[in-house]
Amino acid sequence: MLAAAGGPPRRAVAPGIGAGSDAKETAMPQDRYPYYLASEPVPANADLEVRDKYTGEVAARVALADDAAIDAAVGAAADAAPAMAALPAHARASALSRCARTFAERAEELARVLCVEVGKPIGDARGEVGRLVDTFTIAAEEALRIGGEVMPLDRTPRAEGTLCLTRRVPVGPVSCIVPFNYPLNLAAHKAAPAIAAGCPFVLKPASLAPLGSLIIGEVLAGCGLPAGAFSVLPCRRENAGRFSEDPRLKLLTFTGSPEAGWALKARAGKMKVVLELGGNAACVVDADADLDHAVARVVLGAFGQSGQSCISVQRVFVHADVYAAFSEKLAAAAK
Repeated sequence: MLAAAGGPPRRAVAPGIGAGSDAKETAMPQDRYPYYLASEPVPANADLEVRDKYTGEVAARVALADDAAIDAAVGAAADAAPAMAALPAHARASALSRCARTFAERAEELARVLCVEVGKPIGDARGEVGRLVDTFTIAAEEALRIGGEVMPLDRTPRAEGTLCLTRRVPVGPVSCIVPFNYPLNLAAHKAAPAIAAGCPFVLKPASLAPLGSLIIGEVLAGCGLPAGAFSVLPCRRENAGRFSEDPRLKLLTFTGSPEAGWALKARAGKMKVVLELGGNAACVVDADADLDHAVARVVLGAFGQSGQSCISVQRVFVHADVYAAFSEKLAAAAK
């Protein structure tokens, strides 16, 4: 049986928000957001203030989950694991495609919410919403391609005439911890593959930027997944231990700083762990490079998103013959 739950009301329309806003009327965050516990919206409180990163004013209030709610969410995910594993591929693909269509329909609303909760320029925000739609679309396609393998074993005389058949099965309940810098994109990179693989999940958004994840939860609540298949739970750091330590969870996926990521892995016990801890991205400028083009790309790569990107340019190797000219141009551009 599939159970669908309704979400909270759609956003109100209010005056334009954020730097770079080019619309006279745009979607604003609603005043109150529930969290999502076992696929259902729960307006437990309004304890978390989300501030407009441009004005510093409170833009929305969000329900915060306590340890009892997180425990219930993990239990619901464990209970939902058999139903999610049994969900046929076409149903998983259909649910993901339905979400992608809804995100596309609400693209401008989602972009404006990013402007408020993260402080992104509207162009960057729209780009991230596009990634959200793409990720759910691709996950829907991949849900139909999860198969197995046939391997011949006749490499020795004893095994002549034998085959090994393998199949992929869902790992079980997944714990997803999302950072603040790309709250839609990185929530999608965790939630959509989990659904495609037939895994229930609990997701912890960043307290600084929980609204996008909660809208994802709102959309998921109406897409026909089994009851308890997901939870989206903003919480305080002191209540977050269960996301990395509860043995009912079978995989932890975390994006964030190395310090936080390795500490989570150390506490994860037997849980499988997937960490994305940024990079040390390098750019090479050779002697025959177009220096003006290279400077423009390095400046964008280094300072875009205030450097809060896992692929930000962090090292530049410049050929000795053009080092002085490049350095002068880069310093001027950086000003």
